[in-house]
Amino acid sequence: MLITEKIDDHMARLSLDGRFDFHSHRDFRSAYDAVLARPEIHQIAIDFGRVDYLDSSALGMLLLLREKAEAGNKKVKLTNLTGSVKQVLEIANFGKLFTIE
Repeated sequence: MLITEKIDDHMARLSLDGRFDFHSHRDFRSAYDAVLARPEIHQIAIDFGRVDYLDSSALGMLLLLREKAEAGNKKVKLTNLTGSVKQVLEIANFGKLFTIE
């Protein structure tokens, strides 16, 4: 999976491209740890527009990100959900845990 970071004022956007699964763990964690370490960032958007697959380990990674972000007083939102990715997140009730746009 490829992760692109874009910083805009107080928001960071991590755009994911490809399969979001167990093999993405290190890259995803490195990307969000770098963003969480920046005190000027108040919100993190995870852009799923180019994600074609995610598994249960991806759900766990998102929950870990949420926990760490909340500890740092930051918000996480999930954006551009489509197809099976949207369906999996809906079934997992992630709409109750995250802002989804």
